[in-house]
Amino acid sequence: MLTTEQPSHYRHLEDMPVKEIIAHINEEDKTVALAVEKALPQIEKLVEAAADKMLAGGRLFYVGAGTSGRLGILDASECPPTYGVPYDLVQGLIAGGFSAIIRAAEFAEDDRQQGWLDLQEKNISERDFVVGIAASGTTPYVIGALDHCREHNIETGCITCNAGSPLAAAADYPVEVITGPEFVTGSTRMKAGTAQKMVLNMISTTVMIQLGRVEDNSMVNMQLNNEKLIDRGVKMLMQQANIADYSKAKDLLIRQGSVKKAVQSIHKS
Repeated sequence: MLTTEQPSHYRHLEDMPVKEIIAHINEEDKTVALAVEKALPQIEKLVEAAADKMLAGGRLFYVGAGTSGRLGILDASECPPTYGVPYDLVQGLIAGGFSAIIRAAEFAEDDRQQGWLDLQEKNISERDFVVGIAASGTTPYVIGALDHCREHNIETGCITCNAGSPLAAAADYPVEVITGPEFVTGSTRMKAGTAQKMVLNMISTTVMIQLGRVEDNSMVNMQLNNEKLIDRGVKMLMQQANIADYSKAKDLLIRQGSVKKAVQSIHKS
């Protein structure tokens, strides 16, 4: 039996008081970071391979179904506003298409061919890197996509929460984060989902740093699309360029469009 499908360590959840339920969920969640830590060597290899492709002009694709697919789309969608990269640089694909983001697409994950067809619509090539995401490691939509990638010399990685899965066998750079049984038996949106989110954070953040989208510890290329981010950018600019006047820094930031460009404009003048 898959470890993610093993029975919960807890019984009769319906009889537990709220205080006990949330305490046990928290206890289980504490084990996730330790499981991710054990997979760090695998994550390092995946990130280095993905970064190499992207530094050479390639793109990063996440392919998943259900919760895993939604987490990939979430991570991909955060890259442009956070790091100022094009919207097609990191892309998430989900079994069942766009509507499956908010409504479960029954049986879509069982189609072994559709994942590859979805990648072909994006003009996938050997320049790109594909990460398959599936807690079980058995999702046909994801495995099929990676199998076809291998046939076309496209490098791949995966994130799964079971050891020795078919998905890991299909990936060039497998990441196996063994999170064990869920608090609610089989509910992999919980610990497994948390583990996948943590690994995705590591992948996209580290890749963006490797691509030069972070300077020191700051998001100097972030999009200025709300007042909170503008304020954050102004404070970054004031610190990096030694500007004491908030209004002056804000005017410069708005004119230039990013902290990085604003700093560069000062150095050029």
